[in-house]
Amino acid sequence: MFRRILLKRTAQALPTLLGVATLVFFLLHMVPGDPVDALLGETAMPADREALRHALHLDQPLIYQYGIYLSGLTTGNWGTSLVDHRPVLERITERIPATLSLATTSLLLALLLALPLGYWAARHAGKWQDRSAMTFSLLGVSIPNFWLGPLLMLLFAVALGWLPVSGMAQPGAMVLPTITLGTALAAILSRMARSSWLEAIHTDSIRTARAFGISERRIWWRHAARIAAVPLVTMFALQMGAVLGGAVITETVFDWPGLGLLTIEAIQQRDYPLVQGCVLLIASCYVLANLLADLLGLWLDPGQRKSQAA
Repeated sequence: MFRRILLKRTAQALPTLLGVATLVFFLLHMVPGDPVDALLGETAMPADREALRHALHLDQPLIYQYGIYLSGLTTGNWGTSLVDHRPVLERITERIPATLSLATTSLLLALLLALPLGYWAARHAGKWQDRSAMTFSLLGVSIPNFWLGPLLMLLFAVALGWLPVSGMAQPGAMVLPTITLGTALAAILSRMARSSWLEAIHTDSIRTARAFGISERRIWWRHAARIAAVPLVTMFALQMGAVLGGAVITETVFDWPGLGLLTIEAIQQRDYPLVQGCVLLIASCYVLANLLADLLGLWLDPGQRKSQAA
């Protein structure tokens, strides 16, 4: 039954990816500017401009270019960068490890902050502890990465001189980008952890456990935590996709050589194939994260499996 649901959800994700690829292609070709001008400059000879335009298929109808783009995606050929003439997949693959390392540390920091805060707020619901934890959560959600990042740089890199300003070559370079990206995720997860724990603690199974005389500590960390894990794990899986969207801003602020910075550089250079590849990969991660969240929810909650099977 679970395998059938997996195949069904995977089949539903494929049209979404096709829609994303189509949307990215046509939106990029609507952006003002000519990639030939960006590559050769406006003073280039007309013959050179036409030759490059023909080599890039820019003199062909848009629907023809779209067909070439889709056929390349199906064969694993994502095109060639207009700037350095290297395969798009090769350039993207070089940047993925830096983004994965930042995303992993940010998600770990988010978990280390969110779970204790969510438990603390739920255990003292309505008291000052709850209000303090939720105030932190509100600040984390409200402060954008492009503001928090430079603020941390001014404090810890410029004023105190403890950490490097940008890049990833120096020791401790990952600390500030991780804090910038991880605190926003922790704010979202802590609110979810609080609401999930409070919802779980008022279920019939918890009242039964209390009737049997089980200690409150065991009820909160064993019985209630197991019930609260279903929505929390689902939300965490969704944040795995969202972290790439936040990484675009964070990597740009800290000059972190990952996929997000590569996307911004490609947009500035009007490198259409590279932009399409970067955006398509980020969008695919969002789709896969949603698929993973659905599957984790089905795996953790037998009730969902029964309803899906029906």
